[in-house]
Amino acid sequence: MNTVDHLSQRLQELHARTRETPLFNPVFQLGLDLSRGLEGDGLDLDGLEVLVEELECASLNARTKRLRALIQPNETQSPVAASCEDGVEFESFQKRWERPSLHAVFTAHPTFLLTPEQTRAVANAASDGGTLVRAPDLSGANRPQITLEYEHAEAMAAIAHAQTARSAIVREVYEHAYGCWPKQWKTLRPLPFRFATWVGYDMDGRTDIAWYTSIRFRLSEKAQRLARYADELSAIDAGHALIKTLKGASAHASASAQDFAGDLSQPKALSDAANRLTADDPAKLTSLEPLIAQLEEEAEAQGKDAKAADLLTLAAAMRADGLGMAHIHFRVNAKQLHNAIRVHLHESPQLDLSSKGAVATLRGMLAKVTPKRTNFASLAIESSTATRQFLAMAQILEHIDADTPIRMLVAECEQPSTVLAALYLAKLFGIEGKVDVSPLFETEEALEHGGRFLDALCAEKSYQEYARGRGRVCIQTGFSDAGRFVGQIPASLAIERLQGRLAQAMGKNGLNDVAALIFNTHGESMGRGAHPSSFADRLTWPLSPWARSRFHRNAIALEPEVSFQGGDGYLPFANDTLARATLMRIIADTPEQSEVCDDPFYARTDLSLDFYRAIRTHQRRHLHSQTYSRAVTAFGLGLLNSTGSRVSRRQSDLSADRDMNLRQIRAIPHNSILQQLGYPVNVIAGIGSAADGNYEELAALLAESERGRQLMRLAQTSNALASIKTVAAYGELFNSAYWASRPYRGTEPHLSAACEVLAEYLTKDDRTGVFRRLASRVRVDALKFHRLLDQLPAEERLGFDQDTRRMIGAAQALRLALMQHIFLRAVSVPVFSRANDIAREDVLEMVFSLRIDDALAQLRRAFPVEFPSPSDFAMDAPSDYPDASSEGYGAISRDYIDPIERAYGLMLRLSVAIANQFGAHG
Repeated sequence: MNTVDHLSQRLQELHARTRETPLFNPVFQLGLDLSRGLEGDGLDLDGLEVLVEELECASLNARTKRLRALIQPNETQSPVAASCEDGVEFESFQKRWERPSLHAVFTAHPTFLLTPEQTRAVANAASDGGTLVRAPDLSGANRPQITLEYEHAEAMAAIAHAQTARSAIVREVYEHAYGCWPKQWKTLRPLPFRFATWVGYDMDGRTDIAWYTSIRFRLSEKAQRLARYADELSAIDAGHALIKTLKGASAHASASAQDFAGDLSQPKALSDAANRLTADDPAKLTSLEPLIAQLEEEAEAQGKDAKAADLLTLAAAMRADGLGMAHIHFRVNAKQLHNAIRVHLHESPQLDLSSKGAVATLRGMLAKVTPKRTNFASLAIESSTATRQFLAMAQILEHIDADTPIRMLVAECEQPSTVLAALYLAKLFGIEGKVDVSPLFETEEALEHGGRFLDALCAEKSYQEYARGRGRVCIQTGFSDAGRFVGQIPASLAIERLQGRLAQAMGKNGLNDVAALIFNTHGESMGRGAHPSSFADRLTWPLSPWARSRFHRNAIALEPEVSFQGGDGYLPFANDTLARATLMRIIADTPEQSEVCDDPFYARTDLSLDFYRAIRTHQRRHLHSQTYSRAVTAFGLGLLNSTGSRVSRRQSDLSADRDMNLRQIRAIPHNSILQQLGYPVNVIAGIGSAADGNYEELAALLAESERGRQLMRLAQTSNALASIKTVAAYGELFNSAYWASRPYRGTEPHLSAACEVLAEYLTKDDRTGVFRRLASRVRVDALKFHRLLDQLPAEERLGFDQDTRRMIGAAQALRLALMQHIFLRAVSVPVFSRANDIAREDVLEMVFSLRIDDALAQLRRAFPVEFPSPSDFAMDAPSDYPDASSEGYGAISRDYIDPIERAYGLMLRLSVAIANQFGAHG
């Protein structure tokens, strides 16, 4: 078995045996076949690496194919010409192109799965229709360290491609407008997209971003955008006077960014940096409004030529982005805001912020607050994280970019008083006119009670006044914790109900004169809220036609916003070709708002509401189950590469690994682990059980309803990649009877000692039973799920790509073989004495929990290969000891420690291959 085709054929043969023996596990058996070859003479790690490379390349081609199918780069027709057909009024054309189709936010959660070389290869192949072939640079062996700076640079590169693509669309809008309305075209102010980012500004769950880090990023973004403006203007008119202005301002911002790049903990260093930034300087630019006005005046004077359109296109880019690469989103946690506001509750510092009294108190405070001047010293001495964020925003708006509003996202926001507290701090520092406070609804409790929250908030007069001043009401709905703790399908349905309640609350309280900006944060995978079937599904999954109709019915303008998350999310913007195709696809697939949604899913609430509640209940049982929790945390985070600068920490206490709580693992690693174990529980589970006893009627509703069909497309796409046998296979690694029986009858006598140690050690391990129970539970539910699928019309049943399934199965089996290799090598390491409270048993526990880096560190400390040599000393007296030919611990390192490290590296590369087949990391 030296090719992936051989593995696939063998897996197919083994799968046929399940008809004879239902409990037979073909994935585990293939893993055993490979393990026997590896531990015998048939295979070695070099041979397995060849197989890994082949699977890596196949997975990258699968990723390429999926990306190409999603955005269709060579098939996307421009929607601009269609919007300029005969009979279309200029006002209609103007309305269409002056309002963004979408706000796109480039976030940086840990999903930087691919190496830069892999990203470029996939992007180029998706752009030109090519196929990748195995090459050294496509190997994931040398992964870069994912730092905050790395994430920020990647975000800026993706945004730059998006900007170029948007300008090309704007230029096309002007061309068609000139052809249709030659007397009016210059009055157009196209704004088809807004871009934003929170990379470097998101403080929720982080303590590693200093306030001056955010200032530095904003200054570097300003310098980069100004340089791009200058280059674009040079391409239009190399002698234009504003080029010098733009380049000078870019240099000024770049120098200030360098000032804020160092350690500013000392007062003098901060004073010097701050004073240079705040001082009057001819090169300092804090507003683009005069430049935009000048460019538009010049375009008006140009007459009817291409240069006028070019100048207007550049002005449109300036109007969209301001003095930065994109708008920015700060983010804090509600608890951080509560701690910050208590300093200002002078008369009642112990006030319960969830009470009605808190709302009344904050209402009075808002009415009386007097804005205070601040400077960078205010930032330096402030200890409250939330207050510090508002102070940072104040300095950005005063000294870096006075035009561009800033979003303040508030995580875990469950009381109106939290929003009022944010408004108070904004008003205290004089920035309420440029800050959009946006509560996040993501937890089960927030989604359950969010309707009442929005009713109370929209009824609050101080909030109404603020919303009218800003021209919008902003909320954020998240699919990460919602998908983890509620399940993806019930989360999506709960979120759309919340969106409907927002429309109702705004209409009821007379807020029809402002827009509703709804930021739906999701990732790229089906476990994170991005629908994999098409861009049309991706756009309507988080903001459904039903939810859109609620706003249209209340005459409320809607501003949809979504995230493109980390490395996975940046892939559609990895080059100019993909970026343009992506934006065109979004424009083409964005649904029109309608007052009427006649989808029967919302009329037959006797069925759909029970369906939603039953799935949610089923998902909740998993969440509260010790079996599910133990299975998901069985390997800690050891199945995953580090894919971001913000990751969940492994537990340092060995005893804590066994009792690790699901809440100790963030949503993305949680979803990733489910993919790696073979079954996305939080996507599929519960649907079959919810249909139990009512298959025909529910199937008829789901088939008749577009929303229902969309729900089933998501579940079926996930199910097509899932394998319950794989879930069970991971449990068999810890089956003491398996290890005791493996060398039975003399099949592998050279493994007898190691297998005996494993068999004895694992008698007390609980993971075999855990994985068996989980597999049994999802199997029962899956039987019902397939019974429901059988009731759907044939055209609504998605087929299974058996090649893809076998490719995943081969990768899983190969990883099982590598894990067995690691286990066997670990128990074969000679016994060593306890050191620093770490014993051999502790190292074995690390290995079995895939804390391989920690285990290797302890083994290398116990068996060092580098130590002083007699030749290092200038001794006059002769010595014959130690013998220079003595190998010391070199043989232990070569035979046991190094193979463990190499096998684990191959395992992690297989994890990337499996994630690519699923389409994203987590």
